[in-house]
Amino acid sequence: MARKGIFFPLKDAALRDDVHDLGELVGLVLKEQGGEALYESVEGDRRAAIGRRQGIAEDAVRLAVRTQGREPREARELIRAFSAFFQIVNLAEKVHRVRRRRQYMNDSSTPQPGGLDECFARLKARGMTLEQVVELLGRLSIEPVFTAHPTESTRRTLLRQQQRIARLLTSRLDPSQTPGERRTTIERVRTELTTGWQTAGSSRDRLSVADEREHVLFFLVEVIYEVIPAFYEEIEAALVNVYGEGAAEQHVPEMLHFGSWVGGDMDGHPDVHAKTIRESCARHQQLIVNRYFLEAQMLAERLSQSGNRVDVSQELVGRIEHYRSVVPDARTTTPASHDRMPYRVFLGQVAERLRATYEGRSGHYERVEQLIDDLEIVVRSLGGHRGEYAGLFHVRRMLRRVRTFRFHLATLDVRQNAEVHREIVGKALGEPGWPGWTPEERRLRLLAALQQDESPVGGLDAAAKRALWVFEAMEFCDHRYGRGAVGSYVVSMAGNVDDVLSVLLLAQWAGYTDATGALAVDVAPLFESVPALENAGTIVARLLADPIYRAHVAARGNRQIVMIGYSDGNKSAGIAASRWLLRNAQAAMVEACDAAGIELVVFHGRGGAISLGGGRTHTLVRSVPPGAIRNRLRVTEQGESINERFGLRPIALRTFEQSVHALALNAAGGYARERLDPRWTEAMQCLADASLRRYRALVHDDPTFLEYFQAVTPVDVIERMQIGSRPVTRVGSGIDALRAIPWMYAWSQSRHMLPGWFGAGAGLVEVVDRYGAALLGEMYAHWPFVETLLDGIEIVLAKTDLHIAASYDELGGRGHARHAAEIRREHELAVERILSVKGCARLLDSDPTLQRSIRLRNPYVDPIHLMQVDLLRRWREVNREDRDMLDALVASVNGIALGLQGTG
Repeated sequence: MARKGIFFPLKDAALRDDVHDLGELVGLVLKEQGGEALYESVEGDRRAAIGRRQGIAEDAVRLAVRTQGREPREARELIRAFSAFFQIVNLAEKVHRVRRRRQYMNDSSTPQPGGLDECFARLKARGMTLEQVVELLGRLSIEPVFTAHPTESTRRTLLRQQQRIARLLTSRLDPSQTPGERRTTIERVRTELTTGWQTAGSSRDRLSVADEREHVLFFLVEVIYEVIPAFYEEIEAALVNVYGEGAAEQHVPEMLHFGSWVGGDMDGHPDVHAKTIRESCARHQQLIVNRYFLEAQMLAERLSQSGNRVDVSQELVGRIEHYRSVVPDARTTTPASHDRMPYRVFLGQVAERLRATYEGRSGHYERVEQLIDDLEIVVRSLGGHRGEYAGLFHVRRMLRRVRTFRFHLATLDVRQNAEVHREIVGKALGEPGWPGWTPEERRLRLLAALQQDESPVGGLDAAAKRALWVFEAMEFCDHRYGRGAVGSYVVSMAGNVDDVLSVLLLAQWAGYTDATGALAVDVAPLFESVPALENAGTIVARLLADPIYRAHVAARGNRQIVMIGYSDGNKSAGIAASRWLLRNAQAAMVEACDAAGIELVVFHGRGGAISLGGGRTHTLVRSVPPGAIRNRLRVTEQGESINERFGLRPIALRTFEQSVHALALNAAGGYARERLDPRWTEAMQCLADASLRRYRALVHDDPTFLEYFQAVTPVDVIERMQIGSRPVTRVGSGIDALRAIPWMYAWSQSRHMLPGWFGAGAGLVEVVDRYGAALLGEMYAHWPFVETLLDGIEIVLAKTDLHIAASYDELGGRGHARHAAEIRREHELAVERILSVKGCARLLDSDPTLQRSIRLRNPYVDPIHLMQVDLLRRWREVNREDRDMLDALVASVNGIALGLQGTG
């Protein structure tokens, strides 16, 4: 795969060799499974694509001819062949990340950037003592929240297969492997690739909510559950490395928590309701209790100490006797000979209590604290009776997991659209003109209803009953599965104070209260539209100024969670203007909450792609205004980013490590107000305004742009793909009705990548014209927000390919030529200005690894793009009714996503 002009430094030579070897392996699989003709077709396309990229005109013509008019089934097989190559390359790159991480861990003189050793060394250099660092770690909370709606295009069956391949590739890192073992490993990889070739890449059935739930739980249970103890062990080891052996006595508190939206996200989703909330929480408990049961059984097998060889604590002896009556069934599953093995007996009793908890029968654990107490008894007994190297390590590992996942595995948030609440509450209050009332009129009426504990007027209609059932389900899950089973009630498209108060009134009507009688719901408004982001600070300030709501927040711990959405603002305003809006909204909310003495928790609703707010954790933490992220980091993990960040155990560990690094350094740095040059904020406002004008003029103000979008992207294919349970569009028409994720996804398929950069060129030109290039360079060098914004735009520009996009533009015909020309001009401006401010000759010169990855992949994605364009044209000519063509198109969408490493 090494080609002229593409350089692999010595540190990446092993990756080059892996890709070469594995590429040959894919070729063998193709020959065996598809025949020599398929292999030769793939090779012909590949050679022509490489020549085209090298500027050879004959190869460009040859590739165009080769990819036209293929039978749909032939095209699908070719696309799957290229996709198989991308799959193995993606895995090779992940394994190389594992390799590089190991190299850093073996070289104590050079800590890995973004790693724990580097983090603690920097904290120590700032003068922080060991005790201060441990106290700081105890304040941190990192909570990834897994969501389903942005579509993950890889089937769970294939995800498991990819994990097996990755483990095999990782085993090749062992230098002690013999030649025979290495050959066996390659043969096993070939077996997995062959099985994958024979497995359908996508389902013809639309995913259900249960399918999406199992997809998320796959990562939580099969990857994250396994690495939790190792994560804390690495923290403890890093503390010892930096602070010396005295740090070994320190206990690092739990800081990782997990959330999910799958089964609780009702916004625009008719199949999510009170029943799915109950089902999701029940499934969470089933899975985690089963894992505890299996681990307790494993511990019982490991801890075989005999009572006549080593003493145990009287506390443990007493608990064993107590449990003989609590779980008498445990005796029937334990041989009599084990009675002289106290740890084995007790852990067998623990396993039996867990089985009873799973089955919901007598003897079950009523609270997770009871299980924690049992495990702590074992820890104390082992610690006091020469057990440090006789099982204590393994018991502590289980204890870490139980403290992390408790009995709910992941906290289930609930979400619903503000408009739904508005309609229900207006009817229930007997106010027929409610939608026409001003937000202030609705606020006053809601406050009166809350204060006077008003009941609904007349009978509740079906929608109102469904809304109240949701709160009843939340209350049930709270009591059944424990604190943390359900989380915040997120109000999407929130725009005013009444949108929050409406949820409180519904909770009051449902009787959703805690033990003190206070309402038990944490309402998290989601500000995502441009007007809502502009007014976010005012809305939060007015909420907290009201005595009724302020008392509610006090009862909930003086903490206000506010969610901000990246995707809808981007679709409405473009990347530069929306990011500036988001930053200003956070700053205003920090000011409002600080003034009220309330802790603000900003919940970042972002996706994997740059356009959706994606990017590295440390760039997010560095780029927000002071106080917007303090000790708590709560972010959504969407679609392909879940697999990318948590798909392999070593990668998941690295993800958690980077999050701690960013959050700990940020929390230790204080929250002094940024000392921004007023000219910087003026210039940034200028950039945002000019960018917004440019973006809206094309996307929203041009009446023919929607038609152009529908013609030159495969959005009509994406709408028919069975990769998500949520409808692709909202109620309504036009661009505003299309959800942000399919919007981004479609533009990435055509390589326009428009949402990630359009408008930025005009904004940068305006700033340079009015303030000068020197000021812009100063902002980039010294303001993390601008650095993050421009670096993100640069990445999207590097993935944009207007030569490929031109093929898609032909689908729009001559009537849309002006749109293509406009996009081309704006792209040239953006590239020119980004290169100028960064002082580089080519995009991504400052990130050669990513630059090389994109350049290497392009020729392998090109044939899929050209086949997709040809298939789109022919499919539309037959009114989108050819099933074989649709299957080939679906394969092309998945193949391009694999090649670009993302769906948006």
